[in-house]
Amino acid sequence: MTHQMLAATYAAEGPATVLSVHEIDRPGPGPGQVRVRIRVSAVNPTDVKGRAGLTPRPIDGLQVPHMDGAGVIDAVGEGVDPARIGERVWLMFAALGPWGTAAQWAVVPAEHAIGLADDASFDLGATLGVPAMTAAVCLFGGGSLAGRDVLVAGSGAVGHAAIQLARWAGARVVATVSGPQKAAIAERAGAHLVVNYRDPRAVQAIRDWSPGIDRVVEVALGPNLELDLAVCRRGATVVTYAIDGPDPVIPVRRCMGAGLSLRFMLLYSEPSPELAAAIRVVRAAVAAGALTMPPIIRFPLSQIVAAQLAQEAGPVGKILIDVPQ
Repeated sequence: MTHQMLAATYAAEGPATVLSVHEIDRPGPGPGQVRVRIRVSAVNPTDVKGRAGLTPRPIDGLQVPHMDGAGVIDAVGEGVDPARIGERVWLMFAALGPWGTAAQWAVVPAEHAIGLADDASFDLGATLGVPAMTAAVCLFGGGSLAGRDVLVAGSGAVGHAAIQLARWAGARVVATVSGPQKAAIAERAGAHLVVNYRDPRAVQAIRDWSPGIDRVVEVALGPNLELDLAVCRRGATVVTYAIDGPDPVIPVRRCMGAGLSLRFMLLYSEPSPELAAAIRVVRAAVAAGALTMPPIIRFPLSQIVAAQLAQEAGPVGKILIDVPQ
């Protein structure tokens, strides 16, 4: 008897309508892998970009989308401790292989299934992979944040996690947002100051609050670099993790004069030691109760197309997919 599962798949890159939900053979874990019974899948911008072909990856027959999710390990491959069966986990990088989390089961390398604290929900677990890991890498690559002033651009999934991780690490946090709805999200996340970057008084508001920003977690370097330069102290670091908006024109002399460090971060190409350090940070923050849920928008797996279209439209909140049990 062939064991099957319900999964969303696509065989070629394209618009959201290339996705369909149907039964396929359930995969088994290979050497060094674990199989996870998925409870919740999450949609990230990278998932829709990959499906659309903006960040193309080879497809071997079919692709199950979505990097992030949470569930319970139900099988392990050769070389993996059988004691991990039954472990609650959150996943990262699942769709770098064929078995993303938009399915009843996913198969990933054992190190990409990270233990989830018993008192943490599967919903929270599904928000950790891309957003919290990206925030952790952006924040903690330059030493202690205790007593530092941090600027987080935006209050999306990464911004929400960055605000909370920075506060947990002892930083003072200002968030820059585009309007009242996002300002409310940043305030609930714990930002000490929230500023509308469209306000002509935005720079002065930040300068009045901080003698100089030490670190910036940046979502749109092109549009925001002028503000960043205006509020950063000498020797500050700006870490950009996304390609929102046009490429910046770098004012080299001003950056040199300010001693500014610009770092360009792509989570999928981070070296293993940095990823391992970020995992430790995220796990500790979850255990401490420092990471909480952003606003959630839910879809059933059967509505995968609608969920990805909602992500493309730029949701105010995190899109989660409930997977049938």
